[in-house]
Amino acid sequence: MSDHDPSDAISDALAFAPGTGHTTNVKFSHVTTGRYLPTPGKAPGWPFAEIGHWQIDVNAASADWLQGLREWREEHLIRIGWDDAAYRRPELQWAQANFVHVQMMVEDRYFYDPVEGRYTVDRYLDDLERRYGGVDSVLIWYVYPNIGIDHRNQIDLAHDLPGGLAGLKGAIADFHRRGVRVFLPTKPWDNGTRPTGAKDWHAIAEVVKATGADGLNGDTYNGVPRAFYDACDAVGCPVVLQPESTMSAEEALIWNVQSWGKKVPADLVPAVAKWKWLEPRHMINVENRWGRLRTNDLQYCFFNGVGYVAWENVWGLWNQLVERDAETLRRIAAIYRQFPALVVSADWAPYFPTLQRSVFASRFPGDGLTLWTVVNRSESPIDGEQLALPAADGVRYVDLWNGVELTPRRDGARDVVSFPLEAQGYGAVLAIAPGAGVDGLDAFLARMAGLARTPLQSLSTTWRSLPQRQVPIARTATVAAAPEGMVTIPGGDFDFVVHGIQIEGQQWDGVDVQYPWEASARRFHRHRLTLPAFHIDRTPVTNAQFQRFVGATSYRPKDAHNFLRDWINDAPAPGTAKQPVTWVSLDDARAYAAWAGKRLPHEWEWQVAAQGTDGRLYPWGNAWNPRAVPPTQRERVLGPAADVDAHPQGASPFGVLDLIGNVWQWTDEYEDEHTRAAILRGGSRYLPQTSHWYFPQAQRLDQHGKYLLMSPGKDRSACIGFRCVVDAGDAAA
Repeated sequence: MSDHDPSDAISDALAFAPGTGHTTNVKFSHVTTGRYLPTPGKAPGWPFAEIGHWQIDVNAASADWLQGLREWREEHLIRIGWDDAAYRRPELQWAQANFVHVQMMVEDRYFYDPVEGRYTVDRYLDDLERRYGGVDSVLIWYVYPNIGIDHRNQIDLAHDLPGGLAGLKGAIADFHRRGVRVFLPTKPWDNGTRPTGAKDWHAIAEVVKATGADGLNGDTYNGVPRAFYDACDAVGCPVVLQPESTMSAEEALIWNVQSWGKKVPADLVPAVAKWKWLEPRHMINVENRWGRLRTNDLQYCFFNGVGYVAWENVWGLWNQLVERDAETLRRIAAIYRQFPALVVSADWAPYFPTLQRSVFASRFPGDGLTLWTVVNRSESPIDGEQLALPAADGVRYVDLWNGVELTPRRDGARDVVSFPLEAQGYGAVLAIAPGAGVDGLDAFLARMAGLARTPLQSLSTTWRSLPQRQVPIARTATVAAAPEGMVTIPGGDFDFVVHGIQIEGQQWDGVDVQYPWEASARRFHRHRLTLPAFHIDRTPVTNAQFQRFVGATSYRPKDAHNFLRDWINDAPAPGTAKQPVTWVSLDDARAYAAWAGKRLPHEWEWQVAAQGTDGRLYPWGNAWNPRAVPPTQRERVLGPAADVDAHPQGASPFGVLDLIGNVWQWTDEYEDEHTRAAILRGGSRYLPQTSHWYFPQAQRLDQHGKYLLMSPGKDRSACIGFRCVVDAGDAAA
């Protein structure tokens, strides 16, 4: 998940005297870190600067640069003991055509329908095909950011998906039916939750075997260890390994046949991907989840012949590709999928000489076919002669990007081809040798010609956050006096001040939630409210109270996975009657409230009951009081909750108890087109150690937690309970 990688820095750059066309005979022996290779034509001391970039002459520098880089590659492969066996394995070669990849949150409503209780893979894929031409693989993400809400580990959360591992297997089969491969995540940092009893590689290998997944994504890994590769082989399920970050041990390239790329340099001269250069069959998927405009990323991909991570649902924040980028990706992927063998050509060479400044090309030769990918890095359209190719009789040239035949101008030993490039645009030329053919070429050219009729520059680059809707909570029948076990909260004006504690999302528009009085979701909220009086439960609903509800109604949810998981024979465990009921979903809590003639509180009602009107940080005041809450539990296995009345010093100004530090409490639900989430208040007693990626605590009254919702069975938790509210009548007001 981390965007930071200390190995991003380039070790050295090719020395170049600007404007002269001369290069020094620089070796690349010390290029051992980072994702990108030094580019040709940079002056000494200019490894990143764009100052004077108009003096850079890549054409003059590239031949010497390529020769030096080829020598470096040959030596470097010896240094790492190169073995390409993984790239030759038939079971793993699909990775070489894994051009468009997506990280997919299981909470995405296009993937799982919580109303019908079923996976909807076709709906999910149909949307991606419509918007940008579809994907070649998905990473099914079911762990972060909810992991750490209780002691369930990353393997437990796979089992808690709807239908368990069998349900996940069915969803993966639906992806396979559509020709889409599936990755599952593995995380080295999950060492604070319940121990699995097995090494990570053996535990996830069993999940792969049970579900038929095709690959593993190593979250935060700088190269997924060989142990995962071997463990999956041992159970008869070979997998493609895909580390999130740059491989710190270069030998890992031998068994990591894919990787993610990040932080693409934005220099005028496009960078060269180091791993792609060392092994052209190594497929990189560039990831820039927080990017709003992706032109630089996509030009880098096309120049290098690598793929993209089209990640839009980022921990529940919808960062949709803008229209121009989506259409660009469609066209790039179409060319890749038509010529997959060329994209991974062993003789790929970047910086093929071009005839126009600010235009850069790469050459991908194959059997009877040669592909040039071209990018225009300038902000102006460039038309006319672009490439001078070796003259050859009988060669057919086609402009793949625009879907038209090309008629070169013969200039001695050169065939000069002309084609238009949009501002910051793209081009692709295919040379077809006599006797060579391309199946379906005419249909493909017709398709590309149809797409090209819409210039990319005519498409919108406007980004908007996705509107959210607060799920309504119906008022109860009004009651003047507080019912038994409840406390009256008088009506009046209240400054509602709160912020979300999500680990990522910064202060983006669209992060956290959108209250009814706000134009969009955002992290920090302040609003003055006039609230009517209401009554609130003095304590969270207990096991004993929930047992009476179940006994009176025979309540059993449709999705009963994890329902009252800690009960024994449909009854609370001995000694737990006064503990808050947990392992109940939001719908379970609503069902109890309706039976009791109550409802769940709006978040601001919960907060005013806890805070009063003086803005205090904790129910009892502004200074932390450890005697007012249960002891923090940091062990890997979660211990029991405290009784709801065990800490009277934690009472609020109105006498409401057990508001923070025992169990989180359900309040409002929010939804947008893709995600549902509940606002949790009060924090809990559980604080898993070893990683800052675990679901963070929010025990201050100006903080709340946002908990992504998928299905009741996965949403239920040992650390989430609830309390109820009844609306007050005029006398109480």
